Amino acid sequence: MAPLNDFLEDLVAGIDAALLFSPSGSLYESFLEEDPEYEVVVVSGENTVDAETFLVLPLEFENVRDRIHYAVEGAMEQEFLEEGDVVACVANVFDSDPDALLRVRVEESVRSGVYDLFVNSRAEPSVIRNVFEVAIELGKKGQKGKPVGALFVVGDAGKVMNKSRPLSYNPFEKSHVHVGDPIVDVMLKEFSRLDGAFVISDSGKIVSAYRYLEPAAEGVDIPKGLGARHMAAGAITRDTNATAIVLSESDGLVRAFKGGRLVMEIDPEDY
Repeated sequence: MAPLNDFLEDLVAGIDAALLFSPSGSLYESFLEEDPEYEVVVVSGENTVDAETFLVLPLEFENVRDRIHYAVEGAMEQEFLEEGDVVACVANVFDSDPDALLRVRVEESVRSGVYDLFVNSRAEPSVIRNVFEVAIELGKKGQKGKPVGALFVVGDAGKVMNKSRPLSYNPFEKSHVHVGDPIVDVMLKEFSRLDGAFVISDSGKIVSAYRYLEPAAEGVDIPKGLGARHMAAGAITRDTNATAIVLSESDGLVRAFKGGRLVMEIDPEDY
């Protein structure tokens, strides 16, 4: 056991902070018992352990790399961490309880835009999370077992409507329904089989379906292989303060665009 113990000691040697992902109260208290010299940051959906230093985790991020990127970016944004710090990340990979320890050095290159996507977007973080959940569920099941693509434009709805035109009758024109309502989410999945984007307000109200986005695509840089739906997502987020979430029909991935660039890419099958 000595080599393994030595390796574990090396992993936690000289750390500046410990990031605890969804810890139990007992685990969190155990980290505080010895009055550690490093910062203890809890990263979770809710602050159930009453942590003094806490970052909210809006999505579970089954991909551990995405989860850690989000937490490190958030901790830097909140000034819990700074470039050059060494962090021990205690996370769960195979079980609901923490079962992994990872050592990360904080560098500016770690910033991917994931934290900014949820916290600094114009739309409420819960609205972006709810739209992600619809896109992820649609990516898993498709429409009647067949792959489907979809585009959701979230936030700054007035400007988005001015930079788009209707392709058909808007079924949400006189309604006051919001994303996150289970019945509304079913409606979104059903309407996704038709062309056009969904436009969703900052507060989650479904403003429109079947919108053709008209911003110019010149100057929008998206990864090769992505099509017109992704180009429209990049262009509309460059010209407005909206966030766009795209489900690709071809590869089944869910991607998020903000400020004209791709900031997040996830596989629905990992959730």
